Amino acid sequence: MSVKKIILQKLGLFPSLMKIFSVLKFFLVAVPALSTPKTMILGGEKGWSELSVLDGVVVGDRTGQFGYDALELSTHVSTPSDDTDLLLSFDENNVTDSAGNYTVVANNLLYSNDAVKGAGAGVSRGIKKGLTLSGKSSALFGTDGHIGSFTIEFWLCPSLAENGEMVFSWRSSLNTGVQAEYQMISASFFNNHLEWVFNNIFVGFKAREVHLSGFNTVVPKTWARHTISFDEESGLLEYLVDGRTESLVYITKNGHENGTVCYPILGVKAGIEFCPDYTGKIDNVKIMRSPVSAQRVNLLATGNERYRAAGGRFVTKPILVSQSAVIEQIDALMNVPAQTDIRFFIRSGDNCYGWTDSYPAWKEIESGKPISDISGLYFQISAELLPDGAGSRTPRLTEIAVKYTEQYEPLPPFMVNAVAGDGTVTLTWNSSVDENAGGYYVYYGNRPGEYLGRTALEGSSPVNVGNTTSVTLSGLENGRIYYFAVSAYSKIDGRINGILSKEVFARPSSRLTKK
Repeated sequence: MSVKKIILQKLGLFPSLMKIFSVLKFFLVAVPALSTPKTMILGGEKGWSELSVLDGVVVGDRTGQFGYDALELSTHVSTPSDDTDLLLSFDENNVTDSAGNYTVVANNLLYSNDAVKGAGAGVSRGIKKGLTLSGKSSALFGTDGHIGSFTIEFWLCPSLAENGEMVFSWRSSLNTGVQAEYQMISASFFNNHLEWVFNNIFVGFKAREVHLSGFNTVVPKTWARHTISFDEESGLLEYLVDGRTESLVYITKNGHENGTVCYPILGVKAGIEFCPDYTGKIDNVKIMRSPVSAQRVNLLATGNERYRAAGGRFVTKPILVSQSAVIEQIDALMNVPAQTDIRFFIRSGDNCYGWTDSYPAWKEIESGKPISDISGLYFQISAELLPDGAGSRTPRLTEIAVKYTEQYEPLPPFMVNAVAGDGTVTLTWNSSVDENAGGYYVYYGNRPGEYLGRTALEGSSPVNVGNTTSVTLSGLENGRIYYFAVSAYSKIDGRINGILSKEVFARPSSRLTKK
């Protein structure tokens, strides 16, 4: 035994000091910190089930880091306009004309999610069967006679681009009054170039066959946009690749710009075929009843955009955390190529049912940086995904780690006493050892564990008695038993209420002196 211990024993202080030490040790162990840090993961391994809004954003299948699904920009999708004759997007296995002018007669194309526009593309396997459509009476290729200006456009990603592979075909005959003449419009590969052939289409033109071929070599396994356009005002027949003119000819009597235009006339109605003998992918097929120059689209600047310049946006559902949870920071696992960006926003509150698009106000935040003044029972995250200026690259978001703290519920008083009086019960308790306690609720009722009392003049159960250690409830019924419990609430936020103390009881009586 140490000398200090022997001296304390002789002085009679050792047992008392040990008791004090034990109490202090209990306080140090029992009283928690005011808050505890927590982390919530959005996305990542668990996926993106928390989303409520996806505008121009899709969940990419295993396109994120570690093979997880990632949020990314959806590819730019065309929509029909007043002069759209045909529009095929291939975004679903059931291919249909969005313009409503053509019926699919046969479809032997497969579906691929490796699309240049939208969610899907068509895949042709080179088995001399592709996609055949029949035009209704409202369609450009659904009737005979003069057809005026037109544009035929599609995106191609050929596997090989071998000679003779045909991408587009229309074959019919035209009755000239003397005899029936064979007609054809086709687009097929020759010497690594796509060549357009118009046979007996432009009546009165000096050449029965018109050929337009690109001068740039077609690159296999690379998407490119091919456009053929005829302008009935000028007679210009023009072939473009990715919005750049590759070949042109004036369909006029003299073959020059200012000559008399020779108009296209179609004979007997016939179906049109895409990819009848072609190996590769096709996407975003369009036929327009206007020339390229009249579509008011800068094809070179915007037509090749894979992602729309405005980008896209997603919003999570309001996510429940706890009363007065404080959002400290978000850490985003993302891939942001040069010139692209992801902008994050957050908001919070205690009741999400009255939220609108603009209320509560969104606050812009930055991944990896501290957040201030964001707390509440619910929080919501939004983000804008922005492409590069050329619309060719998208950022990808794999996961968001939301770091926040929750306030601890304060501990209740350890000792509660109840003394009955005449129509009253006086309750006393010792202060909570929790430094987080800012006041107390007193619960009362007539059945054990059911604190539904309403008769006390001080108010219905529970009664907020403030930061005190005693209260007298009056207006109680004499002769009836009452049960009581006390809880402490947080000094940081009175809505954070702790667990109940041990239950006590008392029975008021007229023979008892009021306390």
